Amino acid sequence: MDKSRRKELIEAYKQIKTYMGVIRITNRKTGKMYIDSYPNLKNKWLTIQSQLDMGRFANAELQKDWKELGADAFDYEVLEMKETKDVTDMRWELKQMLKPWLARLQPYGDRGYNKPPRE
Repeated sequence: MDKSRRKELIEAYKQIKTYMGVIRITNRKTGKMYIDSYPNLKNKWLTIQSQLDMGRFANAELQKDWKELGADAFDYEVLEMKETKDVTDMRWELKQMLKPWLARLQPYGDRGYNKPPRE
């Protein structure tokens, strides 16, 4: 590949927008939900589904229900997204995005798969 084509491809790659955000996975049978934030939402549902299908998702309770009920029992939605272009502290930004959703939806205990925040 010549240098000008390489430079052109690099510039094109830099122009691709990336979005971070907060997602919700809802168990349609029980109404329980899982809420989390991720630095890159592109293809995130496919990634999560793969992890759940292989039995490697971090949340054991959601993993158990997925195995018992199957993929068709769950819905995925993006609750909030933000372009990552000007973000300097991704971890902090994601926490700030996640907090109000957890406070509003309270996905704990019988309502969800998240662990309650520590006091």
